[in-house]
Amino acid sequence: MTISSRYHSIKARNYQAVLAVALPLLAATPVLAAGDVPGSKDHPLVSRFAGATITAYEHKDFDEAFLPDRPVKDADKAEGLHLEGKITRVWYTIGAGKSALEVERNYQDALRKAGFQTLFRCAKDECGDDFQSLVINSGKVLPPGKGDAAFGGAHRTILAKLPRPTGDAYVFLHIMEDSSNQRTLVNEEVVEIQPMQTGQVQIMDSGTMKNSLASSGKVALYGIYFDTDKAEVKPESKAQLDEMAKLLTANPALKVYIVGHTDSQGQFAHNLDLSQRRADAVAQSLTGTYHIAQGRLTAKGVASLAPVTTNDSDDGRAQNRRVELVQQ
Repeated sequence: MTISSRYHSIKARNYQAVLAVALPLLAATPVLAAGDVPGSKDHPLVSRFAGATITAYEHKDFDEAFLPDRPVKDADKAEGLHLEGKITRVWYTIGAGKSALEVERNYQDALRKAGFQTLFRCAKDECGDDFQSLVINSGKVLPPGKGDAAFGGAHRTILAKLPRPTGDAYVFLHIMEDSSNQRTLVNEEVVEIQPMQTGQVQIMDSGTMKNSLASSGKVALYGIYFDTDKAEVKPESKAQLDEMAKLLTANPALKVYIVGHTDSQGQFAHNLDLSQRRADAVAQSLTGTYHIAQGRLTAKGVASLAPVTTNDSDDGRAQNRRVELVQQ
C-alpha cells in the first residue's frame, strides 16, 4: 500500500497517525536530539528536517498570530492572516551542504502528503523587499531576538493549512541560507485554531478590592483585557470595570493611582509608553462610562519595573501583565 492510499484510508480516524506515516522524511529524526535547547521538541504535526538542531523554542496554549500570505513591500503595511489558538514556534539550524531549496522541497513534499494545502509560497525577491524584515525584526510574526537569522541571499517561505474537524492547523516556514556560516536556518510557526480556555481569571469584586486596599494599599487586577501591543480596553473587561466603579462610587473619598504594568518582552521605552496608554485608557473608561471624577484617578505606566514574579516563563509574564489600583 502506498503512503498516499494509507493516508486516505485512515485520515478520518486519526490525524496524528496520518502525519506519522506521511512525513517519513522528517519524522526519521528523534523528537529530541542532542544539542537541542532544553525544554524544546518538534511539533507533532511537522517534525524537523533530518539532522536539524533546535536553537530556540516557544509554546503558548493560546495567543494570537500574524502570518503573511502574500509578498511584502512595506512591513508597516503588511497584510496576512490574523489567527488565534495554540502557538508553537521552533527555530532550527541545519549543517553545511543543505540548500534552502532542498530543505523547502522536502517540507513542501511532506506537507502535501500529509494533506496540507499550500496557501502561499515565495522565494527571494518574489517575497517582496520587506518580507524578511517583517518576519525577523518587526515582532509581528516571530518574537525578535530568538533563534538565528540570515538576511538576503537565498530565502524561501511556505504557508500551508491543514483542515481538521477539531480546528484547522497552519504551518509557516521561513527558510534561510546562511552561507557565511555554512548552515541553513528554519523558522517554523504552527498555529492550531482552537477556542481559548475560559474561567482562568476571576473578576475581583468591589468588596475584595476594598479589603486589599485597606490591608496592602494596592490591588492587582487581571480582568482588564487588551490586544497584544494595543491600548484599547476590550469589551470583555466590562465586568471588572463595573466592580472598580462600584468601589469608587461607594467610597467617594477614595483616590487611586491606576498603574499599568507589562512584562519584559520588547524594548523598555516602548513598553513604558504602552503601559501609560493602557493606564490612561482604564482611567478614561471609568470617567467616561461610569462618571468617576477625573481628579480621583491618576494614571501611571511603569512598564516592567515592578514585576510580581520573573519573566522567564509564559505564566510569569502573564502575572506581570496587569493593572493595579494603588491607594493615594
